[in-house]
Amino acid sequence: MRQGLDIADVEERTKIRAKYLRALENEEWGALPGHTFVKTFLRTYAEQVGIDPHLLVEEYRLSHEAEEPDVQPLAPAGATARRDPRVRDRRRGPAPGPPRKGALVALGAVILVVFLVALGLQGEDESDDERASTDATETETAPARERPPARRRPAPASGVTMRVTPTFPTYACVDTGEGTDVIYEGTLEEIQTFRNPEQLRINLGKRSVEVRVNGKPVEIVDSPEPIGLEVSEDGAEEIAEGTRPCA
Repeated sequence: MRQGLDIADVEERTKIRAKYLRALENEEWGALPGHTFVKTFLRTYAEQVGIDPHLLVEEYRLSHEAEEPDVQPLAPAGATARRDPRVRDRRRGPAPGPPRKGALVALGAVILVVFLVALGLQGEDESDDERASTDATETETAPARERPPARRRPAPASGVTMRVTPTFPTYACVDTGEGTDVIYEGTLEEIQTFRNPEQLRINLGKRSVEVRVNGKPVEIVDSPEPIGLEVSEDGAEEIAEGTRPCA
């Protein structure tokens, strides 16, 4: 303001977009594409208006660069909470109680009938051959059950599906190929999914993200530097700096 400049003048001289310059002025760090970009923008902006860039960059590094929140660890797979032994699983039903008196009487009657029938069978004179013939006549082979045909899984849809899950809010810019229009630019704060028949390219301000292409995870090497990826049905490749979307 002392030099009579406005945001448009600084944007033209530094080649930094006006929205990023306003974010610097307002200390809206979440709207900026990562720590590396912020320090570069601060240094360039300060040199343009005649302020010591080292003091600004050092102040940002000490005050904001190490403020990212800790990630809560997930519970290990297979871990289960302890059950109170006094609480019974509802699916098993109520605990069985003592047998009722009526049930004991009915059981005794059944045993008596079986005993009398056994005594009557002893008086019958039936040869072993007749018994075998009778058993063979009365026995029927149960027909084998036919198994239902196996369900076929639908063939996967062709094209590229990229799912991005940020650990922390981070800048992202996405297009469908070099020289094409940008289909997304902004700060990722939650899961986003992008689709295209052929390929997708993404420029990320931070590497603290999980990227899956057609359901398969993409390996991202841990580093403080931004990263650009070009993904297709064949996999993902890193894009050189300067050729990434929105570069």
